[in-house]
Amino acid sequence: MRKVALKLAYLGTEFYGFQRQPNLRTVEGKLLEALQKVGLINNLGQANYSLAGRTDRGVHALGNVVSFRTDQELIINQINDLLPQDMRILGSARVPLGFKARYAHKRHYRYVLAKPPLEEEWETDKMEEAACLMEGTHNFLNFSRRNERNPIRRVDTVKITPHNQVYLVDVVGESFLWNMVRKMVAVLLSVGKDELEVEDVQKFLDPQYKAAISPLPPESLILMDVFYQGLQFKEDEYACSRFLQALNDECYNHQRMVASTEEMIRTLSSD
Repeated sequence: MRKVALKLAYLGTEFYGFQRQPNLRTVEGKLLEALQKVGLINNLGQANYSLAGRTDRGVHALGNVVSFRTDQELIINQINDLLPQDMRILGSARVPLGFKARYAHKRHYRYVLAKPPLEEEWETDKMEEAACLMEGTHNFLNFSRRNERNPIRRVDTVKITPHNQVYLVDVVGESFLWNMVRKMVAVLLSVGKDELEVEDVQKFLDPQYKAAISPLPPESLILMDVFYQGLQFKEDEYACSRFLQALNDECYNHQRMVASTEEMIRTLSSD
């Protein structure tokens, strides 16, 4: 008996989230189906199956992690051949039998903020000031559901980086509440647009103050990586190249749609 951890990447666009659901296309559903077909898992309970994060519908990942016990030899591309093109196992690691993927040391999320062309410039200095207030240990009750049993979380870093035509918001911490990252970025964006003041962030971190924060869309959120102390994954170059090709195809399809939309805008604007 051995225990393995798998690093999983996927485009969340066509999935109904990570967690398996009856009659719906989910990342976990497709993964477990493939693992069972190759004989790596027969019974989830006996396999001591565990996962790092249940990402929402539309959220992407480059480094989600699952772990399980198995008697069989692991061949990554044998599993990948049974997976759809928009998800891939990128690497694996042998782990102790007591290892559970859910107990990660750090998780890294990245939200990609695209500024509309005609919108006024954002107050990035204020956004960075607000981001600093979110770092550290706080009660994030207002950034999730009001019925959270333990809303105390430690956020190590919240960093905003301009990159070409977008802003990358990187959030790193041990664990996050449901919708927490998307609500954090929503508040930062509102500060940047002068819809909120930096001081409002301090209010939102007070559980006695009730704030209704709408999360930003999930399609711009990426689970970049999940880290474990003393654990290094061995990446599979062929699997990475196949997934990179799938990403390039997806990007090209979006570019074609954008080009058509821009042409319609140009035509209407010239009339």
